[in-house]
Amino acid sequence: MTQPAAPHPTANSTTAPRRSARRGWAGAAAVGALVVALGAGTVTGAQAAGTLPPPDAQALRASITGLPNADLTSAVVLVDGAGGRWSGTSGSGELGTDRPVMADGRFRIGSISKVFTATVLLQLAGEHRVSLDGTVQQYLPGTLPASYPPITVRQLLNHTSGLPTGGDLGGDDGGAQWFVDHATEGWTPQQVVAEAVGQPMRFQPGTAQQYNGLNYYLAGLLVERVTGHSYAHEVDARILRPLGLRNTSVPAADDTRLPHPTAHVYLTLPGPDGSTEQADVTEQSPWPWAEGGLVSSAPDLDRFLSALLRGRLLAPAQQAELFAVPDVPNVQNQNCDIGPTAGRACFSTGLMRFTAPDGTVLWGKTGSRPGYTNGVFATRDASRDLVYSLSPTSRGGASFAAQYRIAAAAFGLAGH
Repeated sequence: MTQPAAPHPTANSTTAPRRSARRGWAGAAAVGALVVALGAGTVTGAQAAGTLPPPDAQALRASITGLPNADLTSAVVLVDGAGGRWSGTSGSGELGTDRPVMADGRFRIGSISKVFTATVLLQLAGEHRVSLDGTVQQYLPGTLPASYPPITVRQLLNHTSGLPTGGDLGGDDGGAQWFVDHATEGWTPQQVVAEAVGQPMRFQPGTAQQYNGLNYYLAGLLVERVTGHSYAHEVDARILRPLGLRNTSVPAADDTRLPHPTAHVYLTLPGPDGSTEQADVTEQSPWPWAEGGLVSSAPDLDRFLSALLRGRLLAPAQQAELFAVPDVPNVQNQNCDIGPTAGRACFSTGLMRFTAPDGTVLWGKTGSRPGYTNGVFATRDASRDLVYSLSPTSRGGASFAAQYRIAAAAFGLAGH
């Protein structure tokens, strides 16, 4: 195997006081990996009380050292909260060069996009322009087959719709070579929905929970139908501009570029004579759209998550919806299969809930695209926020171990 040069063998980091206040729609491996990681540790009484100590700079730095390696080429981590702020990078910004990893650079956030989409729809609900109890059939007539039962907006957002979990658009075999060959191709939301709804429902709406990206394509279409504006316009007007998120965007469907990236990202392909080579996939289609197509940065995601959890974006009734996890069985969600609520739902309207062994609850979301494994997690009161973006060379994403090291260091869990 060809190993890249390592211009940054140890993590670069800074500490500062806290500032003022597709494929695989049924679930991403990154989601399960992080939650399993969190469940493996314990949370201290200080965390439960909301009096977190300063971030452990040494543990955080150690969690991302040694990059690039065969599995990861770069990492960006940001921990923020009342106890202070830590920001660190590791690895190579571009293999074969001295380009550094940019702590404030942009990356493709994958399914973290769903949190933005859910926030917009919850705002519309607060304005009485959408009812969470209204149906997809009411707002998007003719989009779903007549044989489907009524599906509410709330059921889209909390993944209890029972809709089919997608199909095989473009013949994607899930392999790295296929993606490299087709990275800049994409499909419209309408094509995604039409291809999926030819399949039968998975279960009756509201009776179980199955993580499903199709829900959020429909949510994006609903935003456009209700407002008369593009999804990108609504995200910009309602979230990005009010919060000053200058490095966050909904890329145009044909815009494969990534200006000012944290780092170039790669997938490993087999080369001649048993060797391997790295294919640069930094440029790729943003076709996952409202389900997973947004671009952002670690500081922007930190600001967004903190504002969301602190109630700056939603009225009280909608803020409560953000933390309302339905009490229904989990269907094929690896991330919901651990801890005291194993086997039950763990997603709310856009977020994922994790209950630690001592009862401390963390809220957040993971997201992945080829070349990216990302996550945002926080205590409910935003007393500690974690944002990370890793650059895995496998299409399957970053390993459990890589994510566990970061989460354990950020929240003081055992075993880091």
